[in-house]
Amino acid sequence: MREHGDEALLEFTERFDGCRFSPEQLRVSEDEVQRALESLPQELLDALRGAAERIRSFQEAVLLRDAKLPPEDGRTLTLRYRPVDSAGLCVPGASASLPSSVLMTVVPAAVAGVGRIVMVTPPGPDGAVSADRLAAAHMAGAHEIYRVSGAQAVAALAFGTESIPAVDFIAGPGNVYVTMAKKALFGQVGIDMLAGPSEVVVIADRTARAQWAAAEMLAQAEHPGGSATLITDHGPLASAVASALGEQFASLHLAGGVRSNLEELGAVIVAPTPEECAALANRLAPEHLVIMMDEPDGVCEMIRNAGAIFLGHCTPVALGDYVAGPSHCLPTGTTARFSGGLTANTFLKGTGIIRYSRDALREDAGTLCRMAEAEGLEAHARSVGIRLED
Repeated sequence: MREHGDEALLEFTERFDGCRFSPEQLRVSEDEVQRALESLPQELLDALRGAAERIRSFQEAVLLRDAKLPPEDGRTLTLRYRPVDSAGLCVPGASASLPSSVLMTVVPAAVAGVGRIVMVTPPGPDGAVSADRLAAAHMAGAHEIYRVSGAQAVAALAFGTESIPAVDFIAGPGNVYVTMAKKALFGQVGIDMLAGPSEVVVIADRTARAQWAAAEMLAQAEHPGGSATLITDHGPLASAVASALGEQFASLHLAGGVRSNLEELGAVIVAPTPEECAALANRLAPEHLVIMMDEPDGVCEMIRNAGAIFLGHCTPVALGDYVAGPSHCLPTGTTARFSGGLTANTFLKGTGIIRYSRDALREDAGTLCRMAEAEGLEAHARSVGIRLED
């Protein structure tokens, strides 16, 4: 991709997506976006618009503002936040169209003020991008949309091609090839995270309904490679949830895949106390943590590691997937131990701004010069001293 640009991008798109394009066809036109908006039912357009507004309101509320200390004896210190100039957002769509992922990635970038927002997403067999994804991209504020995907799309965003100018930052979910490409290209561009398959941990006590807990586990297990774990201090609930899982398989079209995910990646754990439940959850550091208790706040305070936490019996993860407000692009594979989910702040850079008067410089010169000399950095000390010579 770095050496051959569009030529390689078109070759890989034909090989992996089964679509043959010319360079001019890679970018989705404004006419195609407009036709998508006109083709969708009003109910779906209203749903997408409503979700976009919820997400936008939340992201605006959490957006970092410049921090400035009060001036002190000739010193002015500021931390200024500015967005990256350009961002490429990866939106899956090969196995299922995911307009929710469009909103959850594009809206935060738009709220952050990114000047050029580029979306890459796979084409269907007919070469078109689904109308719901295009409508969501329009509502969210994407500036450019390209019908490319996979590792080749990530490389195109990182290095640039004749048709797709390079970006400064790449975010958004994808399959293992997208994730490994982001990892390989970190440094050439910034990245948000290395996200893997979906996962949920449910902490439940005796007040939880087994059918509801089972439904929560199945909701994540229906994703490819999705894992689900129940941790409870109530043994009868563990047995009831295991039975409920079996009962609910029959009504799912993809029950075979769900069953294999639960058998290979699922668990039901009985712990002696709520404190031990929380400790186990912290070790797992899950993408989604659901605390199904009448009074979940105490356990929530014990949680240090989770991508997103859903409190109470009536707060399913699906709310976070679609409409609640925080992005559903979250850390997986225990990486919540050291990282958080995608927000508008992901696209911001903090820059320290320092201004000293001559008197303030003179006051701090002694401390600075002693430290510089201790480190053997004579020129550092001289850069201060020369400013104080009469």
